[in-house]
Amino acid sequence: MFKRWYSKNMQKLLLKIRLSVYFWVFLLTYAVLSLVIPHTKFESSALTLFSVNSLLYGFYISPILTAQKSRIEELHKIIRSEANALFAIALTSNLFNDTDHKKIMQLLTSYAGKVYKNKRIGAGEHEYEELIKSIITREDQTADATKKMLEQLISNQTNRSNLALQMANKVFSNEWWIMLVLFSISISFVLLLEIGSSPFLNVVRALLCTGLSMLLMILVKLTTLTHKKAKLMWQPLGKLLESKFYRID
Repeated sequence: MFKRWYSKNMQKLLLKIRLSVYFWVFLLTYAVLSLVIPHTKFESSALTLFSVNSLLYGFYISPILTAQKSRIEELHKIIRSEANALFAIALTSNLFNDTDHKKIMQLLTSYAGKVYKNKRIGAGEHEYEELIKSIITREDQTADATKKMLEQLISNQTNRSNLALQMANKVFSNEWWIMLVLFSISISFVLLLEIGSSPFLNVVRALLCTGLSMLLMILVKLTTLTHKKAKLMWQPLGKLLESKFYRID
């Protein structure tokens, strides 16, 4: 139990560290390793394997990185669309009596707050169901305001479904294994390769290893939605809550 708790919290802590910090940590680590590890002069066949592995690594990781960037851009659009929908629902609630208006606004605030705080699939599900129930059980089902709000809530369900779909669109474990294998081989070749005692070439070696490592680290940040670009996608909901549904970003 403690081991699982420790592992989970350690993972969260590592994901909170900025990429710029990881860059300098990797650079320092590889600079030391390039001086400590014994070097080998590879035959042409080994260098051919290294070239093939490097091509495969770039060929494999590039589309996955692109897909995760597109996923975050799509999430930006979905969350902004839902914020607009919630803003429209709040405006429609002004057509109801004071009691119903306050109830709907409380449910809207609770729902948006749960989604904004938890940032996960299913967040605010109960609050949204209560919101729909409060409209369905209204006595004036034929009133224009009631029908309009019900249509808005049903229409926003598309945003919620798309959000759940994109949130679950992560990198699969088998893809991680392939990338880690190719990455490990690339790093090993670069660190073991005999390049002489030139300080410049050793710095280049450390920078190359750092670049390879940063590609994986960026992918981890993107797929876990802890990248700076991913964090900004929640701003429309934050602005909506901050302004108490009077303004959106």
